Amino acid sequence: MAAIGRIVEYIEHGKFYCAVVLEESAKRLRILNQHGRETNLPEARAVHQSSTALPAGLSRDALQQQLKETDQRRQELMAAVDLGEVWELAKENADSLFTPTFLAGLIFGEEPDDDQVAAFLRAIFLDRLYFKYKDGRIAVHHPEVVEQLRAKVEKEQEREALLGRGAENLQRLANGEVLPAAWPERDLCLKLVADFYLLGNEAPEASLAREMLKAAGLTRPHDPYHLLVQAGVWQADENIPLLKSGIAATFSEELLALAGVAEPTVEELLADPRRRDLTHLPLLTIDGAETRDLDDALHVEKLSDGFRVGIHISDVALYVKPESPIFAEARRRVTSIYFDDMQVPMLPRALSEGVCSLIAGRPRAAMSFLVELSADGEVRGYEIVPSAVMVQRQLTYPQAEGMMEQDEPLRLLRDLSRRLQQRRIQNGAVLLPIPDVNVRIGADGVVQVGLADVDTPARLLVAEFMVLANTLAAEFVASRVAPGLFRVQDEPHQRVAQGYQRDLFTIWRQRKQLKPGQLLTTPGYHSGVGVMQYTTVTSPIRRLLDLVMQHQIHQLKRGAGICFGEQELRGIIGAINTTQGRVNQARRDRHRYWLLKYLAARLGQRVAALVVGKGPRRVNVVLLDCLLEAELPPNQGVHFQPGDTVEVRIAKAEPLDGVLRLEW
Repeated sequence: MAAIGRIVEYIEHGKFYCAVVLEESAKRLRILNQHGRETNLPEARAVHQSSTALPAGLSRDALQQQLKETDQRRQELMAAVDLGEVWELAKENADSLFTPTFLAGLIFGEEPDDDQVAAFLRAIFLDRLYFKYKDGRIAVHHPEVVEQLRAKVEKEQEREALLGRGAENLQRLANGEVLPAAWPERDLCLKLVADFYLLGNEAPEASLAREMLKAAGLTRPHDPYHLLVQAGVWQADENIPLLKSGIAATFSEELLALAGVAEPTVEELLADPRRRDLTHLPLLTIDGAETRDLDDALHVEKLSDGFRVGIHISDVALYVKPESPIFAEARRRVTSIYFDDMQVPMLPRALSEGVCSLIAGRPRAAMSFLVELSADGEVRGYEIVPSAVMVQRQLTYPQAEGMMEQDEPLRLLRDLSRRLQQRRIQNGAVLLPIPDVNVRIGADGVVQVGLADVDTPARLLVAEFMVLANTLAAEFVASRVAPGLFRVQDEPHQRVAQGYQRDLFTIWRQRKQLKPGQLLTTPGYHSGVGVMQYTTVTSPIRRLLDLVMQHQIHQLKRGAGICFGEQELRGIIGAINTTQGRVNQARRDRHRYWLLKYLAARLGQRVAALVVGKGPRRVNVVLLDCLLEAELPPNQGVHFQPGDTVEVRIAKAEPLDGVLRLEW
């Protein structure tokens, strides 16, 4: 036990202190340290204690002076301690424990004094490479442990050097200064910053990136974003939601090479005896002006007592086999993503915009639904056939609208689509056509927003025949008691709309009452579409679900059983549900970014808003020029009810934060 008047050393906050013992009791020491501070110290915390006591009767100031001089001597003695040299002498006995006095004697002589022993102890606490202090004894590290610790120290030193250089150069970059040519870690530092901005604490080197940004004075939430734009790593309006989603925007060189399929000839397509030659039929496509992945075409023929309509879907299954790397990639991506400013395809463009796209004048493989309809839209019969087709006319929606009255095939298709729609409504379908919100970004970065009807005759024409093909595909698979990917939706919680609805407020109310759709391996009723079983097969270029169902139908048509079993389909459903959720979130967030950028240019302006909800704490509105939902606090001075249109003021719009604040 330590005696009164002896000098003890202890560590506090990583620093060594000399202190004199004033009192001792129950394994605790009352001490006075070199800075004149008195405290109670557990005896176990004393790393070293002197063998002799200071002279009795010294004043407090004299004691403090003695402690300061002792501390100074021990600091100076540390310079003579070469731990590596001592370790070389002791490493052969790495399994033994030594006294500090013995090891200090290897440096200072066989009889080291208190200061020399204490200096040695200070050295091993500051440099833990060779020795470990344990209950008053010293353990010698094995050579392999020393190597591991040395590597760790070197890594920490490299980290500190990287941190220092990185922070300095990031600060210069943020200030617009020219960076030194010899900054080898430039790409590494910028990647650290990008990962931290996208992933936060989930980033692999989040701590290092945070420290680097803090040291550079870049502590505001979006400083990393602006820094990366300044560095040219990101564009001024980088698609952050896409980067956060982790979905790849490009394809590997291997996949691009595999997608390089030669343009097919009619003869090559018809080499398969099961494929029917339909290249003579007058097929037409109707799509958006910018659409390049054309996966569906139509034709109509008059019969003596009705019509035959051909719904021709690109036969993507011919080129993307289930065992192929491209199919595996499609399974990872699940869907093409259409942003306001870019598209991320599910398949390489050589396929999606090349041999799989139903381009006018080029032979293409298709899955054709040949449907016989009565004059009032009743399905009398159908067959699904693999085919070779050639589109004759490639129309945009506006072109089709302008030609519809004079063009007989278009007029017939329009009239039949209306009858098909009416039949669905009679079966319980509720049609809720919300206008498309079209965002246009000019070369100058100015954002323009416009609404476009989704229920024009040309769009409805295409939509109804796609619904018909999807319904028949589901019926075909279900009738053979085969598993598939079926879309199912239960009845709404409440029906506030019937049939075809155009009132925006009613549409909004009904949408809130809809039950979520499900994806199952067995068929079931779909209340939204108004059919007993439903799937999607009409967009195999853009959706994994449609491609899988196309394969399933082909296999069943060949009488070869099924392509995908129940368990495999359940796995595909899991992949679709997981990835589709990330895709939908990225698409929503990116669309909101552009709408907020549009609104940011209109700060202070008053705009029309539809009240869609009213409660005691908030009012829910939809901005009518861009269909963006927002909230306001209640206003006792303004009298309104849900369904009314009010004027609100744009008070704040922050695209990067996703924040919109409105005021009355």
